[in-house]
Amino acid sequence: MSILAIRAARVFDGERLLDGVTVVLVEDGRIAGVEPGPAVPDGWPVHDLPGGTVLPGLIDAHVHLCADSGPGALDRLTEATREQLEATIEASLKLHLAAGVTTVRDLGDHHDAVLAWRSKARTGLPAVVAAGAPLTSTGGHCWPMGGQAQGVSGLREAVRQRADRGADIVKIMASGGVLTPGTDTMRPQFTDEELRAAVAEAHALGLPITAHAHALSAVRQALEAGVDGIEHCTCLTPDGVRLDDTLLAGLAESGIAICATLGSDPRVVVPPQVVAMAERAGITEAVLQEAVARLHRGGVRLVAGSDAGIGPAKPHGLLSATLEEYVRSGLPASSALATATSVAADACGMGGRKGRVRPGYDADLLVVDGDPTRDIAAVGRPLSVHLAGQPVGGVKKPA
Repeated sequence: MSILAIRAARVFDGERLLDGVTVVLVEDGRIAGVEPGPAVPDGWPVHDLPGGTVLPGLIDAHVHLCADSGPGALDRLTEATREQLEATIEASLKLHLAAGVTTVRDLGDHHDAVLAWRSKARTGLPAVVAAGAPLTSTGGHCWPMGGQAQGVSGLREAVRQRADRGADIVKIMASGGVLTPGTDTMRPQFTDEELRAAVAEAHALGLPITAHAHALSAVRQALEAGVDGIEHCTCLTPDGVRLDDTLLAGLAESGIAICATLGSDPRVVVPPQVVAMAERAGITEAVLQEAVARLHRGGVRLVAGSDAGIGPAKPHGLLSATLEEYVRSGLPASSALATATSVAADACGMGGRKGRVRPGYDADLLVVDGDPTRDIAAVGRPLSVHLAGQPVGGVKKPA
């Protein structure tokens, strides 16, 4: 039997702050108890972090593990061997883990490389919820990843292939994207019938489906088709972002999980051509923050995802920056923390195991320096990370 007591100044349990010294008891990889401290049961070894806050291990709900965050990361996937892709996947996961992310949701790999990698026995790395190659139209956004499909029967078959290969979720590119030349961020990529067919097939197979959607028309189409999630949800039109009250109410009432993919590495200077391309599409930091503010005020369910891997400004292990930008957009810090813990766990189908500091849950834990409900930047100061109760090496106390 493996036991450990983690004693810290406070606990954020995934939904609320337990202020005051608290002891989290870990037994055989699961949380055995959450007790008001400072007393520890006899015989339990203690990991003492007097200035720290214990949180559930974070969940990054939108990553691309095959992509190495270098320039042209997605374009270079076609040149990589399977061995190189596997090495990148593992290196990406180690970066997430060092940042306190113990679960990721991969929403687009190269020809199902993450699904193939995951089929082998792996230990000591974050849990991976995976979509495989994203479904896209012929020549559509991210088409080189291997998920091109067209027509109602073609979309249904593509969804069945994802299920047969072990996908946990289906990702569909409902609009074009900034990083694929020749696609249109302002328009849907599929007909209403095609998108409804993909949703129906996914649900018939017991799989959730999430839609990449920048265009307002694609967001509306995805909502009407009954998707379970929308990535980006930028609501672009040729006249700018348009998120009207009717759409906002529909998103809130549906319970759809919206992943706005905010956050970038502030140390990285984005190439002018990339900035210009985004601005031509109507995408700026201010626009994205205002959209998130409206979504939050409207009661829409938000989850945290960084879009890690797609380029230098989006390195793996970026999720703390995503949470900071959520707070700058108007979310209270506790709500931002929930988007990366309890809410994300529910959206990823792991709500009974992860995302909360509660007895019976997996002992995937992050301890940070300070109180992140008062200073969200504390999430970027990990003191220790535990995966199934085991401490992860390489995490150092900040100076």
